[in-house]
Amino acid sequence: MELAIYNIKGEDTGRKALLNDEVFAIDVNEHAIYLDVKQFLANQRQGTHKSKERSEVSGSTRKLHKQKGGGGSRIGDINSPVLVGGGRVFGPRPRNYRFKLNKKLKNLARRSALSLKAKEGQITIVEDFTLEAPKTKSFLAIEQGLKVNDKRVLFVTSAVDANVALSARNIPETRVMRAADLNTYAVMNNKAMVITESGLEIVNKL
Repeated sequence: MELAIYNIKGEDTGRKALLNDEVFAIDVNEHAIYLDVKQFLANQRQGTHKSKERSEVSGSTRKLHKQKGGGGSRIGDINSPVLVGGGRVFGPRPRNYRFKLNKKLKNLARRSALSLKAKEGQITIVEDFTLEAPKTKSFLAIEQGLKVNDKRVLFVTSAVDANVALSARNIPETRVMRAADLNTYAVMNNKAMVITESGLEIVNKL
């Protein structure tokens, strides 16, 4: 697959970039994408949730009234889950939500996500660029030139450029990421991908 290479003004340079078919043109495995995204989101969870059960609630353990002869229902102490102010039944406990996925499955998921983006025409290739100083306005001008300023967009570069990262940091729904750090969630969680030429060389080998 070949795509036109643009400059940061959004003008076609007349050159073509070659996208590796083993990365950008495979049969999309949606279930692999689902599992990888699910794992990524699960790994973000702190899992520090906790509620008090009947043995942990601060309250007397006195039996409220005797078992038989009162005409009422059987009742234990005030910490009973059926009473207001009582403990919670099977409430959340601190736990680890992480789970394992095979490396081959994660690689398949990432390649499937990239293939899906390529199929939907959401990938743009640009010349390598840098900024002289961290300036949000300069980065917005680049987005407008590439016609991605109204979308959630991911910029993929070969290395971290401090000026580029700082310029993009304050723009909502814009993210800059190294090609080596690319993951399935990052690829799927946008409506446009802008990949630099040097970044594409790394992505082609993923």
